[in-house]
Amino acid sequence: MAIFRFFKSLFNRGKKKKTNKKPVRRIGRKKIKKLKQKPAKPIKKKSPKKLKRKKVKKIKKAKKVKPAIKKKSKHARLLRNLPKEKEIGVITHYFDKISVGIIKLKTPLAISEHIHIKGKNTDFMQVISSMQYNHKDITLAERGLEIGIKVNEPARENDVVYKVI
Repeated sequence: MAIFRFFKSLFNRGKKKKTNKKPVRRIGRKKIKKLKQKPAKPIKKKSPKKLKRKKVKKIKKAKKVKPAIKKKSKHARLLRNLPKEKEIGVITHYFDKISVGIIKLKTPLAISEHIHIKGKNTDFMQVISSMQYNHKDITLAERGLEIGIKVNEPARENDVVYKVI
């Protein structure tokens, strides 16, 4: 057993033992003098009576204040003047050479109605001039159909189509 300890001590000589203790911070002579010169100021504690009085005063003041009247912003006034829109479908595909968008309808749609196509990069309004279902012209499209309409500007997949009311 003694031989084992001897060899263990040989291998562990260069290694330092790890401790969880933090190193002691040394203070210079000047700082020690400053600390000795300035006595610690006593902390003033407020009496509980004064605290109660202040709370009562604050509550009384809050009751007297009238609520402020909210003014409508310019943005809200502009939005009020815009036409109302109702979501009618989503563009599932767009053919760029013939500029036709395929729309999956959630509500019925007819020719000569105003629509608004809006997406991340697209935002335009137009009147429906031509509409097809299975390569045949139609005037009224029912809910659930996938129709193709001629689009004035490029559209992208997943752009939302609104009907302007």
